[in-house]
Amino acid sequence: MGLVLDSRFIPLIFDNISHGIFTIDEEGRITTFNRAAEEITGYSRVEALGHHCHEVLRADHCAGACLLKHSIDTGERMEDREVTILTKRGNAVPLSICTAALMDAEGRVLGGVEMFRDLSAERELRKQLAGTWQFQDLVFKSAAMRKVVELLPLVARSGSTALIEGPSGTGKELVARAIHDLGPRSEKPFVAVNCTALPDTLLESELFGYMKGAFTDAKTDKPGRFALAEGGTLLLDEVGDLAITLQAKLLRVLETKQYEPLGGRGPIAADVRLLAATNKDLVAEVQAGRFRHDLFFRLNVIRVRLPALAERKEDIPLLVEHFITRMNRVQGRRIRRCTENALAALMAYDYPGNVRELENAIEHGFVVCAGDTIQLEDLPPHVVEARKTALTMALVASPLRRAEADEIRAALARAGGHRQKAAKELGVSRNTLWRKMKRHGIRAGE
Repeated sequence: MGLVLDSRFIPLIFDNISHGIFTIDEEGRITTFNRAAEEITGYSRVEALGHHCHEVLRADHCAGACLLKHSIDTGERMEDREVTILTKRGNAVPLSICTAALMDAEGRVLGGVEMFRDLSAERELRKQLAGTWQFQDLVFKSAAMRKVVELLPLVARSGSTALIEGPSGTGKELVARAIHDLGPRSEKPFVAVNCTALPDTLLESELFGYMKGAFTDAKTDKPGRFALAEGGTLLLDEVGDLAITLQAKLLRVLETKQYEPLGGRGPIAADVRLLAATNKDLVAEVQAGRFRHDLFFRLNVIRVRLPALAERKEDIPLLVEHFITRMNRVQGRRIRRCTENALAALMAYDYPGNVRELENAIEHGFVVCAGDTIQLEDLPPHVVEARKTALTMALVASPLRRAEADEIRAALARAGGHRQKAAKELGVSRNTLWRKMKRHGIRAGE
């Protein structure tokens, strides 16, 4: 005899299953939404019911081919398809989803059902097993970046002023945001100001604000960035470009923890953690007299240096995958990958613009690519040209490498395999000969 399930238990089971489940009617509006769906998406059942599923999930496939709609239209079940959604707080979450049409006893379509599970923990495990990491928007595998990221929690907890150094485009603002998010001020504002974006005359009022009547156009009081960051963190990006007069005023704020708006009647206490970022060598700027040494020492309590992308090229494939995933979500595309030739070109380029330039190259590929795979010709011309130049140099160097290998083998043969004698004949040290032998795969007995 079969087991008859009391209908009273169905809502209980529905809410206690670990997978997110929701159903939609024929118009695509959500009719049921279980507890796991609430936990994964961040939307409550009340917020979700009656809305179209794309308004709640905001998945990367919603703008294109909706899998649930496909199941409803064709009757085909979709199993274990990986998608990325945006939660209510705007966080990207990878999901594995299954979809099916809902039909009555006569086979009439009433709507659809989607079941999904969070893949975040599984993907994190895969990254750790592969030796790769992602910290917020910092994607890396290299030892150089791992050292930086391992330092960030310590910097965050310290509360001290920190100086973030690195070439333009390496992600200095991302590091500053990570320091803020990991520290005790994370619930308070994070405010960034680019010191090169405004002329000196405007930058002072932008930082400290002004009072009504401070100058002709000052019709009302205007709070500055220090006021907006109260209780939180203020990032001064490209601080090396601050004028000397502003450097003096910033030093005063660091020493007294107070600032005075333009036209103000007295100082205002500043409860702000200051972070500074620069693409300049501030030591050289101090020596050249363009940056105050006392301000440098105030800012340089903790130093975080970001490597150029050319110093961590092993991170490029991970960054490419990261940008493709993110741009798919934002643009509603379904680009799967780059071809091997395209990736080789991206690896060969030296990126004077660093990570930002790599992101621009992938965005260029998204604009030009007509299919689901970025081809070599979809990349910016200067990246493609760098690949051709690298191939030409390799072709030129190949005969030279063969000639060097032949010369080493001949010298070893004349010396009876004795490396010291062969090195002396070739006019190099024994260690140099050994390195060249390893490079060419030559064993002493050949």
